[in-house]
Amino acid sequence: MATLTLAELATITGGELYGDEQALVSMVSPMEKAQEGDVTFLSNPKYAKHLADCNATVVMVKDAQREMCAGNVLVVEDPYVAFAKVAQALDTTPASAEGIASSAIIADDVDIAEDVSIGANAVIESGVRLAENVVIGAGCFIGKDAQIGANTQLWSNVSIYHQVVIGSDCLIHANTVIGADGFGYANEKGEWIKIPQLGTVKIGNRVEIGSCTTIDRGALEDTIIEDNVIIDNQMQIAHNVHIGYGTAMAGGTIVAGSTTIGKYCMIGGASVLNGHIEIADGVTITGMGMVMRSIDEKGMYSSGIPLQPNKEWRKTAARVHRIDDMNKRLKAVEKQLETEQDA
Repeated sequence: MATLTLAELATITGGELYGDEQALVSMVSPMEKAQEGDVTFLSNPKYAKHLADCNATVVMVKDAQREMCAGNVLVVEDPYVAFAKVAQALDTTPASAEGIASSAIIADDVDIAEDVSIGANAVIESGVRLAENVVIGAGCFIGKDAQIGANTQLWSNVSIYHQVVIGSDCLIHANTVIGADGFGYANEKGEWIKIPQLGTVKIGNRVEIGSCTTIDRGALEDTIIEDNVIIDNQMQIAHNVHIGYGTAMAGGTIVAGSTTIGKYCMIGGASVLNGHIEIADGVTITGMGMVMRSIDEKGMYSSGIPLQPNKEWRKTAARVHRIDDMNKRLKAVEKQLETEQDA
């Protein structure tokens, strides 16, 4: 179990401590459940009423709430960001592999840097380059001539196809597939002719990809994931997609081929983005958004239909089917009004 002094917490968060520098914490806990030895935080003002009764060893708050706390206080600019940094410092998650397992199958010409770990039954093919401190989990497959940057970790059963390039400090969760063929076919008189996918996937630095996600290689050019992108579980990113710096994408989202997503976008869960469109920087798409056309301006966009009681939903659905007829009737009324005004 990791243990930190409050002085160390202040250094980690860049905060200002009011209290005992040598007091120890080993766990981050919710405010209402925190006990001695725990650190907690206030990010939602509605919980401020609990500060005086909080039993945590230290509470991380903004300066405006400092006087409301009874014990040790760490004043920080953003308590939620401070929580993330402290949680990282106290994290006890084990590495996905330690050392190089005897059952791993590694080609003779693989370039393995110092302190690389490779788990049981992993397969590393010819020409692969693994930089310092790379960790490859059990059962992973790394295809020919792939490159993985320093400090990147793969959990179990990740498949990295040939020539894929992954940057440094990335985290890729179990069962994800990167570099499989994009969905490219031509049709000749009813017969499907496969189009070889000749590009690859290039992933930047500090990228996290959730479990069971698929990122397809490009057809002619590469699929690109820029630095500092976070991608959730069970997502489909098609060939030639380009995702810009700092974008966050929630689970179940599907992005069709050759779509470009700008920097610092936020894509809600279960959204669907059409192919061959462009999304501007700073766009937020709320959950279940269906994006059929390019978005040229920064802002928040929504299209999902909120849940309704079944009887109300049936009425809504019936009205939707009558929209075309209603539109024709409205145009007829408008035309009649125009005729009467001109008379």
